[in-house]
Amino acid sequence: MELVNAVKSALIWGFFVLAIILWLPLVLLVRLFDRDPAHYRTGRFFRWLSLPIEKLNPAWNLSITGEKISEPRRPYVVVANHQSVLDIPFLARMPLECKWVAKEALMKTPVLGWMMRIAGDIPLDRSSKRSGVQALLAARKVLDNKCSVFFFPEGTRAQDDKVHAFNDGAFHLAIKTQLPVLPMAIEGARACLPKNSWIFGPPQKVRMHIFPPIETTGMTSKDVGLLRERTRQTIMEQIANWRGQPIEAVDGLYQAAQETN
Repeated sequence: MELVNAVKSALIWGFFVLAIILWLPLVLLVRLFDRDPAHYRTGRFFRWLSLPIEKLNPAWNLSITGEKISEPRRPYVVVANHQSVLDIPFLARMPLECKWVAKEALMKTPVLGWMMRIAGDIPLDRSSKRSGVQALLAARKVLDNKCSVFFFPEGTRAQDDKVHAFNDGAFHLAIKTQLPVLPMAIEGARACLPKNSWIFGPPQKVRMHIFPPIETTGMTSKDVGLLRERTRQTIMEQIANWRGQPIEAVDGLYQAAQETN
């Protein structure tokens, strides 16, 4: 059985790589005719790549629930929890274009990273304070051009199945621009591809939920912490509900505090 799973995973990875390579000239072609200052069509077309990637693995079943986005050009600061590298193609199925604030190393990846740059995604070196400032300035310009931006406020994938501390950057940006935060929760992607393994897991139902926007009109920098924790709490409550667990069971900060005590 292990050999069968390894062969199957190798074939799927091969299809993934082929799909990404074939997508590059198409993204370049769309970008050539995209005069929108946010390169909205280019980004939207690039993220359509997530559909064949999802469908190439028949063991994945993605369901999207929650808020209906009626105005895709209304800019939001979109945030979500982060469980797996596969969060990225699943979350790309969201019904609006976002420019992703992504690790600089990922955007240096051949082909995929090139397409991210062509689509207008924003590189971030988390070890550099200057890079963080530049990323927020670039994100603000995107928002000014009526396009949303996307953050993983945990900063990186969780080492377990908990939701860990959120960084302030996305929430500072939302308050500075007086634009709403759009929270999203994702569950199930971690089991699709176990950490430190290239072999895909058993059939999984992946859930994505889009919450109503959290308005920031009238908020000031003093409200960053409140906005951050309200957003994190909203996401944790949904994940706990999916798992049928109390919220403390998915709260990485609560678990850390218990271990310290």
